[in-house]
Amino acid sequence: MYPENLRYTKDHEWIRVSGSEGIIGVSFFAQKELGDVVYVELPKPGDKLKAGDEFGTIESVKAVSELYAPVTGEVVAVNEALADHPEIINEDPYDRGWMVRVKLDNEAEVSGLMDSTAYKAFAGGSGD
Repeated sequence: MYPENLRYTKDHEWIRVSGSEGIIGVSFFAQKELGDVVYVELPKPGDKLKAGDEFGTIESVKAVSELYAPVTGEVVAVNEALADHPEIINEDPYDRGWMVRVKLDNEAEVSGLMDSTAYKAFAGGSGD
C-alpha cells in the first residue's frame, strides 16, 4: 500500500520524483485516517513551496488538515480534477489523486525523506 518508488514525510505526504520534477500527494494512511475527502485547497502554478511549510489544506467529513511540502520548489501544475472531485484522493491517492507537480530547487532534499519501508514502520505498519 506504500509504493516503493515514492518518498514519504512524517506528515504523510508522498513525492514521486522524475528528473528535476516531483509529483506530491497524500499517502493511503493519511486519506484513510481523514475519511471521506470533501475539499482540497492547493497552491497555484508559479507559487513557491518550501520544504516543511504548509502549502494547502485537505478537508474531510472528520477534520481539516494542513498539507506540508516535502521539498522546496515551484509549482508547475495542479490537479484541477480535485476541485470538483476531491474524493479521487480516497479512491486513488497515488495516481489520479496527486495534488501538485513541482520543479525541484534541491533534488538532494528527497534523499532526506522516508522510503516505503521506513514509512510503513512509521505509520504503524498499517498498509491495508
